[in-house]
Amino acid sequence: MSNKRYLPLLLLNYALLFVGSLSSTLLSKYYFIHKGSSRWVSTWVQSAGFPLLVIPILLPYYVFKSTERKPFTRFTPKLLVLSIFIGFMLGLNNLMFSWGNSYLPVSTSSLLLSSQLVFNLILSVIIVKQKITFMNLNCVILLTLSSVLLALESSNYKPHGLTPAKYFIGYFSTIGAGLLFALYLPIMEVVYKKVYCYVMVMEIQLVMEVAATALASVGMAFDGGFVEMKREGSGVFDKGERVYLVTVVSNVVSWQLCFMGTAGMVFLTCSLTGGICMTALLLMNVVGGVVVYGDEFGGVKTVSTVMCGWGFCSYVYGMYTKSKMMKYLNPDSNFTEITNTRPDIHNHDHHLGVNSIAMTQTIASSSPPNHLGV
Repeated sequence: MSNKRYLPLLLLNYALLFVGSLSSTLLSKYYFIHKGSSRWVSTWVQSAGFPLLVIPILLPYYVFKSTERKPFTRFTPKLLVLSIFIGFMLGLNNLMFSWGNSYLPVSTSSLLLSSQLVFNLILSVIIVKQKITFMNLNCVILLTLSSVLLALESSNYKPHGLTPAKYFIGYFSTIGAGLLFALYLPIMEVVYKKVYCYVMVMEIQLVMEVAATALASVGMAFDGGFVEMKREGSGVFDKGERVYLVTVVSNVVSWQLCFMGTAGMVFLTCSLTGGICMTALLLMNVVGGVVVYGDEFGGVKTVSTVMCGWGFCSYVYGMYTKSKMMKYLNPDSNFTEITNTRPDIHNHDHHLGVNSIAMTQTIASSSPPNHLGV
């Protein structure tokens, strides 16, 4: 385990999260704008790209020969059952997101999803014993206030053609999706503490998304199934069947990138840091909704967006200053950056006068073997 290997993997996962989050949000809205109407289809595409996970699972062992661990070894029945259960929870989250995204503008739904952070912080404290600091508390407060401002504006603004009842269904569906996802992140952090390597994270993700896809497929079957998809593409979608197919396939790929990046961020850092990084990307979704679809962007939304960016930047700066202090106190340790982002391998009982060798030994002994092995 070394910083040279850790940082590129972290940046790669954030790049996947960045591209996947922005493109999936815009493509999902594109589907509904051009008369796509099935929320089950929108739910199904969020997890149907699970076969793509076979690539990062098989390549390290069969092609690159970078690991001696065969795929799906050390994958216990208990872990399998847990992954399936979390997959069903993820499928429900995807459905609620689809309901919200079908009714709300991209910028509004993106900013509403930032409310998941306050749930994330509370649940992280309960589930993974996350320490509350001024740095993370300040960030969560700012992001939550930005959502409150948006809610106040929402009472006076309704998208054209939507009844107030449908608008508030979309509003509360989005809040519900944020709450479920806030629960999903710390649960996954607990699961990842038992994970042997990064490839195993992808294996868990594969099982979860198979379960989520199964749930969505059952819903699609009651809604007409793939025959209904074909009818929708040829007779309902106003851009034609070919564009419909491209839209669906692009959605499948983009959502898979988003969830791969999310899983990697939680594994390499922690659930709260992963949630904050995802919230920062909501800023890009807001801008994308305004640029691509012409969403209204009044004064209240401007203030909300600024507060969202301010909260994230303060968190990043706090992490940077903490990293500099750790390097100053423990310059010889190879584990400095990792301990800044993985509270589960911290020893919180250490204080400023701790011996650097003892700190390194403690972290090394409490870290899972080959944590970044692929």
